[in-house]
Amino acid sequence: MSKKQKALEGQIEENVSVAQDKISEGVIEKNDKKQDKNSKDNKDKKKNKKKKDKEKKGGLVKKTKETVSELKKVTWPTFGEVVKKTSIVIAFVLLFGVFLYGVNYLLGGLVNLLINGSWF
Repeated sequence: MSKKQKALEGQIEENVSVAQDKISEGVIEKNDKKQDKNSKDNKDKKKNKKKKDKEKKGGLVKKTKETVSELKKVTWPTFGEVVKKTSIVIAFVLLFGVFLYGVNYLLGGLVNLLINGSWF
């Protein structure tokens, strides 16, 4: 059985149980059971159609508004914080560059020592 069929059976069982509850409360009579079921199905279809129409309308506009509202919530760093953090990044890049240069120099010397028998 497919998912749609299971969902439909679930809805039918739910509608029947709601109708039975109403019957037991004396709200509606048994003859109105089918009419009540059909009217609920029609209302559900109309609601789903309206939801889909609303989702289709303004997709780009909605996303833009949401993005702008999220950007307003962001706490932007001050100029001083940006300068400090940028200088820290530059210092680490320079240190790492010196480290890599040293490793390259040592490995190059070792390879040269293996091949030629002299350091450089």
